[in-house]
Amino acid sequence: MQEAKIQALIVDDEPLARNRIRRLLSAEPDIEVAGECGNGSEAVAFLKGQQADLLFLDVQMPGLDGFGVLEALSPERVPAVVFVTAYDEHALRAFEVHALDYLLKPFDRRRFHETLRRVREHIGRLRNGEVNQRLFALLETLSRRKTSPDRMAIRANGHVLFIRTSNIDWIEAADNYVCLHCGTETHVVRDTLSAVAGRLDTARFIRIHRSTVVNVDRIARLQPWFRGDYRVLLHDGTQLTLSRSYRDRLQDVLLK
Repeated sequence: MQEAKIQALIVDDEPLARNRIRRLLSAEPDIEVAGECGNGSEAVAFLKGQQADLLFLDVQMPGLDGFGVLEALSPERVPAVVFVTAYDEHALRAFEVHALDYLLKPFDRRRFHETLRRVREHIGRLRNGEVNQRLFALLETLSRRKTSPDRMAIRANGHVLFIRTSNIDWIEAADNYVCLHCGTETHVVRDTLSAVAGRLDTARFIRIHRSTVVNVDRIARLQPWFRGDYRVLLHDGTQLTLSRSYRDRLQDVLLK
């Protein structure tokens, strides 16, 4: 059975740049141009209505830029990303970690073919069921761009999920994992407690124990316990331990 063609979307506000990529792709029998967009808003509308495998995405565009396009999409709608940009190579080091590849304008045919080699390998792995690690890392970075993010991206059961931080009640460390307790749901993430807590609003999420972070909006009351420790009682009845080494910080926040 013949493998389905790779569906590519070209997004760039410069018509000449779009035309060049389209011409180069026309020589590739396994890749089909699914569409072209001249700005970020058009790209979001296209990707919400039609799935693509590959996105050639200009970083700098008037209005909604390349990062804004990715932030506006749900994870399952984000294809493999190749940044197309006029940034210099030093600035691109930050992109290189998360994007599948980048094309620095003006790029030549050899560089374009190198990108396509990476694209084919990557999409081949995805079609074989592997998790899109680069996409997750990119979404994670975009999630951290906000000063006080109202949602965070996590990887769970082979999927990338967005969780509203306001829905998180408390977080606990469990060996090499972190458990995010959100009402009746618990999401298990392979990460450290410090890394997860570092992505949250420190005015709302406070560490109360070496293995526990709590959303202060969920705290109903504190109850004295043994040896300077306290019980932290949440509105849903959950009881957590407040170590005395973290007590002052929590009291400072609660008394503000």
